[in-house]
Amino acid sequence: AGLFEGEGAGAYLGEPVTMAQHMLQAAARAQEAGAADALVAAALLHDVGHFHGPVTGEDLMAGTDNRHSHTGADRLADWFGPEVTEPIRLHVAAKRYLCAVEPEYLGLLTEASVYTLQVQGGPMSAPEVAEYEANPYAADGVAVRRWDDQGKDPEASAPDFAHFRPLLAALLRTA
Repeated sequence: AGLFEGEGAGAYLGEPVTMAQHMLQAAARAQEAGAADALVAAALLHDVGHFHGPVTGEDLMAGTDNRHSHTGADRLADWFGPEVTEPIRLHVAAKRYLCAVEPEYLGLLTEASVYTLQVQGGPMSAPEVAEYEANPYAADGVAVRRWDDQGKDPEASAPDFAHFRPLLAALLRTA
């Protein structure tokens, strides 16, 4: 909750929403789609890797890949299982994957997302596509990616973080 109220209130890497608005919108779109709770949580938390990493979101916009998908997934693994963390880990790869397998997808990306696509490695090669498709969380990564793309509308509404707190609490690891 502190991230959403603090750092999350800041700008979201060239998009017309804050980081918190973006993540809340992504989670709302997942919930509206009837996604499993783990995927709603993944959509909500998919960009936490932009916070407190060795390379920040600002560095990403300056041309250095901050690998926020991996940083975020690793950070969250203390509290959540792979059903939450692996789609987060894959959401950047899913953008690269979709650009390779759906030619029209690139045209759906915002200008900032097209820029970061290049920083993150561009569309996948055929071997990378095959490797991505072999991952058991590949479809979940694509789902989170699509909700990520839908979470950039300054006019869209979304519940606040408190709405998602019980869902997150239910998914927390107990050991």
